[in-house]
Amino acid sequence: MSMTYPMTIAGLKRELPLCPVTDDLYIGAFVIFGDVELTVACARELLKKAPEYDVLITAESKGIPLGYEMARQAGTNRYLLARKAPKLYMKNVFSVKVNSITTDHEQTLCLDGDDAEYMKGKRVLIVDDVISTGESLRAIEELVKQAGGNIVGKMAILAEGDATERDDIIYLEKLPLFNADGTVKG
Repeated sequence: MSMTYPMTIAGLKRELPLCPVTDDLYIGAFVIFGDVELTVACARELLKKAPEYDVLITAESKGIPLGYEMARQAGTNRYLLARKAPKLYMKNVFSVKVNSITTDHEQTLCLDGDDAEYMKGKRVLIVDDVISTGESLRAIEELVKQAGGNIVGKMAILAEGDATERDDIIYLEKLPLFNADGTVKG
């Protein structure tokens, strides 16, 4: 039996499939890949809440459509991407280790040296789809600091778990955690 959780996000109704993390902890799977309507709406609503910034950065891969759409709607011609692995075209790469709740192994986030140089001294807005444990966010923050960028905001479409209690992030909606039977954790 497949369990889902109904949510309204940026004015749009969606059913999020519930997925096990452990035997007694389930999360609502929020995936904007392929959902253009939701991506456009979320970008629009986040931009309404965004502080003044010069450059936007997100993490590969679920942040890519959101970062692209926010940059497009804001009329900027560029956004930066923290990659999961260095690519052949990247120069002077630096990286940070990260453990995400949705990945079963340690990951690396990498930043291209040219992107770091572009970011240096600029006001940087970090965006992601969901902030949960904050590990991916922490890794991006470290990359921005190493590059000499000035973090002016941290945003996500959804905040989950302990992230909902943080006062240093801006988000559209709270995503609860779930018990194995699909009920919301108290």
